[in-house]
Amino acid sequence: MEFRDIEIFLVLAEELHFGRTAERLHITPSRVSHVIKKIERRIGAPLFARTSRTVRLTPLGERLRDDLLPAHLRIQQAVERAVAEARGITGTLRVGYSTPWCADLLLEATQKFRARYAECTVHIQEIQLNDPHGPLRRGELDLQLSELPVAESGITAGPTVLSEPRALLVPADHPLAQRENMSMEDLADVPLMTPGGNFPQYMAAVHLPTHTPSGRAIPRGPVFTYWAEVLSLVAAGLGAFPVSARGTRYYAWPGIAFVPFLDAPPIEYGLLWPTTGHTPRAMAFVDLLADLTGTTPADE
Repeated sequence: MEFRDIEIFLVLAEELHFGRTAERLHITPSRVSHVIKKIERRIGAPLFARTSRTVRLTPLGERLRDDLLPAHLRIQQAVERAVAEARGITGTLRVGYSTPWCADLLLEATQKFRARYAECTVHIQEIQLNDPHGPLRRGELDLQLSELPVAESGITAGPTVLSEPRALLVPADHPLAQRENMSMEDLADVPLMTPGGNFPQYMAAVHLPTHTPSGRAIPRGPVFTYWAEVLSLVAAGLGAFPVSARGTRYYAWPGIAFVPFLDAPPIEYGLLWPTTGHTPRAMAFVDLLADLTGTTPADE
């Protein structure tokens, strides 16, 4: 039996559906059927009992599945180890994130990455809004998942992997907090806090506008350095800050409220990496995360 035939048999044994098996393996259902019939002819007995509605393994099929699975897994692991070594997918991959939901996605990807590339360790760390691209530029990170847009010399913006509805974080006693939703025009009624340090002006123009769509000025609140300051300053009634609406599930903080926007664009999060000096392990992680989120990885 050829390796591909074994793979088709094992996937069908898991899915028990010719269509789903074909979809997983990117082949046609007729190809699946042809391979299974060929294997059954070689063995001399049916491996699957088929009706118009169901597919199930015969006892012989179950024993063959149980015997083949461990060997198939060992072969896959051996090939992946060889590929990882050939491509240099070893060592430590350092990945930054800007929000807890980005961290959750990276942790999920890390588990799959470690299963595929056992010789590579992934280290994940938070980046701060006051210096959102500094660690990547200084070589402290290989990749990061953070807010877009990004137009930085020496940094490549890869695929957008998250797109989140936008909300405004406001003091719980602010009039906006009593509303079910708000518009961009309402920003004229509350001071927006801003990150200090090296937060790019082009990002501020997108996320922290100075005027509403009709041209009304949006007041400015305190300048902050770390995210924890935002929560404290908002709770103290000193300003507001635009965030992902998903933040309601992450920040249980007294004195704050999240008000969804009706008309604001979503907050998009994308992968970033150094334009020069990126590593095979970083690009392998980009590909895996793109597969995980159903996005298309950008060209290296």
